[in-house]
Amino acid sequence: MGLISWIVVGLIAGWLAGKVMKGGGYGVVVDIVLGILGGIVGGFVFGLLDLHAGGFIGSVIVAFVGAVILVWVVRKLKKA
Repeated sequence: MGLISWIVVGLIAGWLAGKVMKGGGYGVVVDIVLGILGGIVGGFVFGLLDLHAGGFIGSVIVAFVGAVILVWVVRKLKKA
């Protein structure tokens, strides 16, 4: 995937994670970063579970799962 594709996937995944996790939003830039980092985390988690998702939609799903995990971890760390 090209850089533009990663940004689009990151934006979609970060925005979806923000909606699902509820609470204060982080803004567009942080949503993109969360989505892209979520893709890395999601890829790691899916790899551990031996699951594979292909295509654009699969990439968004993997990044979304990773972004949800990242948002959850960040919120837990802020409370600690």
